[in-house]
Amino acid sequence: MSELTTVARPYAKAAFDFAVEKQAVDNWAQMLGFLAEIAVNDTVVELMSGQLQAEQLAEIFIKIGGEQLDEHGQNLVKVMAENGRLVTLPAVATQFAQMRDEWQKVISADVVSAVALTEEQQAKIVASLEQRFAPRKVALNCSVNPELIAGVTITCGDTVIDGSVRGKLSRLTDKLQS
Repeated sequence: MSELTTVARPYAKAAFDFAVEKQAVDNWAQMLGFLAEIAVNDTVVELMSGQLQAEQLAEIFIKIGGEQLDEHGQNLVKVMAENGRLVTLPAVATQFAQMRDEWQKVISADVVSAVALTEEQQAKIVASLEQRFAPRKVALNCSVNPELIAGVTITCGDTVIDGSVRGKLSRLTDKLQS
């Protein structure tokens, strides 16, 4: 997996630099996300592992991509196909998104709660995290896990905040056993 990341880095960097220059970062993020979805499709994965020529693979990606890909996106597909790197498209899209978030000074926070959070609760979490990680903006990725019993866990970069009842019970058990 780390090999894919290493191979994908120059493509992501080149695409990001080009997107910034052309003021089309969000458009490129969408294109790369769409290409990544194509690259993980079971049928396309089978085609990539087959005996198709690079030009044929590029044409397949471009035809599937349709209007989602502009001329420059199509050129990226052709270059990656010629170099046998289409399989790295998901890693390219991930790295591009990370570069975009860093450039826009946005940090992603994964919030897991026992029940779905209301808009007001999400706003309070965002405000608190933005104060903590200033000057960055915070983008929440919310999910529900009833096993937490109550409360939330927040993962933001290397920071983990466990405010769940399950986490508190686990810490209490550890203290009682020591």
